[in-house]
Amino acid sequence: MTPTILQPGIGAVAGDHYLPASPATVLWGRLPCADDAPVLTIASGDTVTIDTVSHEGILEDQGKDPAAFFGAHGVPADHVLADAIEIAAALSRDPAGDGPHVVTGPVHVTDAAPGDLLKITVVRLEPRVPYGVISNRHGKGALVGVLPRSGRTVSVFTPVEERGGEVVGVLPVVEGGDRVVEFPLAPFLGTMGVAVAGSERPHSVPPGAHGGNIDIKLLVEGSALYLPVQVAGALAYVGDPHFAQGDGEVALTALEASLRATLRFEVVPRTEALAEFGDVLGPLVRTDEYLVPTGLDPDLGEAMRRCVRAALDLLQARYGMDEHLAYAYLSAATDFDISQVVDIVCGVHARIREADFAGVDRD
Repeated sequence: MTPTILQPGIGAVAGDHYLPASPATVLWGRLPCADDAPVLTIASGDTVTIDTVSHEGILEDQGKDPAAFFGAHGVPADHVLADAIEIAAALSRDPAGDGPHVVTGPVHVTDAAPGDLLKITVVRLEPRVPYGVISNRHGKGALVGVLPRSGRTVSVFTPVEERGGEVVGVLPVVEGGDRVVEFPLAPFLGTMGVAVAGSERPHSVPPGAHGGNIDIKLLVEGSALYLPVQVAGALAYVGDPHFAQGDGEVALTALEASLRATLRFEVVPRTEALAEFGDVLGPLVRTDEYLVPTGLDPDLGEAMRRCVRAALDLLQARYGMDEHLAYAYLSAATDFDISQVVDIVCGVHARIREADFAGVDRD
């Protein structure tokens, strides 16, 4: 298989607009706030093709030189993304005070106002390169103080290859050995968000009501994310691209790799939003099968409780379901999954099957 490398400006653009990643259109380690100027202005309903850049391969503990880092793993020079090289060379961050993520945006969506929801539909996700990285850093991950054993960053270079007609991630069973484990890819954007009010840019790691680094792997092609708008124009942004992730993301990162994303941005006016979902206070995902309310908190137990509360509120608002009956339904029929436990703020999301309510008339 000859890989297609989606360098900036190369390849078809499926959206109404194209937003490349460059030092002028990204933030590194922080998320947009109300004071940030948009890099693109669009109408509600427009689609935008956005280049995203993975932070893996450009971080300081990897040399801040993606050409050298990936070259050491056998990647040809022309297969290293030019925008990753440019961003690493031109921008800097405070590793002690900033997050690692590169986010593209913000995008001003005309007529979006606080109280509305911004619906971001994932239309298309295209890998920009045929490789990624999975990292475990000292003091982070699910097993803090245990892994990595060396106390130094472990970055596992992970190629993707075509095996039996399917493109998969490939990892050795033993370092340097011939036996490998293969796992399927399911690309998604770990970071999708709207700007916060005020003049302080949030750290890029902990998710919140603004979305941000929610790491919900259900946000594949065809899914949508609803976020409560906090500032005029929403000022949306995306980043933290993944090729694959297991719920929990226990090592700290999953298979991080750059994607070209085509997204549709739509304003859902407050009156419509209330009728559809009730008062949405944080990220809400919708797939072709599930409604997915979320719970976020530094304590995983509290994140779970918040997710249950959000699910109850959703069922009461959308279907008029009595609270005690909704609680019973959730216990009998809904899976509550751990989104991630490695982002300071833990995430839990519920998968409510919409088909279960096909016979329920909504007033």
